Amino acid sequence: MLTLYIANKNYSSWSLRPWLLLTELGIPFEEKLQPFGDSDFKHFSPTAKVPCLLDEGEPVWDSLAIIEYLAESYPGVWPENKQARAYARCAAAEMHSGFGTIRSICTMNCGIRVKLHAVEEALEREWARIDELWQQGLTRFGGPFLGGQHFSAVDAFFAPIAFRVQTYAPKLSKASDAYVAALLDLPGMQSWYQSALAEPWRDEAHEQEAREAGEIVSDFRLGQ
Repeated sequence: MLTLYIANKNYSSWSLRPWLLLTELGIPFEEKLQPFGDSDFKHFSPTAKVPCLLDEGEPVWDSLAIIEYLAESYPGVWPENKQARAYARCAAAEMHSGFGTIRSICTMNCGIRVKLHAVEEALEREWARIDELWQQGLTRFGGPFLGGQHFSAVDAFFAPIAFRVQTYAPKLSKASDAYVAALLDLPGMQSWYQSALAEPWRDEAHEQEAREAGEIVSDFRLGQ
């Protein structure tokens, strides 16, 4: 059986991508969660980072590499339609390598809601590009997911953005808001979110990032 190493569900946006894809496609796997700061990730990951997939002891690291590895063995990872598949791969790659301002200011912290101190121009541009990218996929391929009727890898790549929308409430189009709602309503997303709220761990570096970004107006996590 496949083994997927991940970190805290409240913070680890990179871990969410392959976890959600495996979960939504019904691919059997064993989850191993290693909290940030709790252990040395080097013992399972060549880069000492998460996520890392092990298949019969062979490591596959980096979320995009994991997705492509799964696509070699399982149907439904990418859309069947050629044009939708091309769009999905481009959009996932853009998410994988870009949107650095969103990553640095609007870090993933599922259990809280934040009012940003300020919305700088670079942040507005990146949210506008995500809105544009989503509308393109939804319009071209009919929704409710980016590649069409079925959830696929491109949606898994934007799942952490859905949690960021929930936390930071950027202004998006109605179509993009509906897409976020569809992602958040997935059984896998609901499961991840409830687990994130129940986690007993706090990682100070991640908490500090949220405090620097804005005022924490709500905290729904265990013990808060």
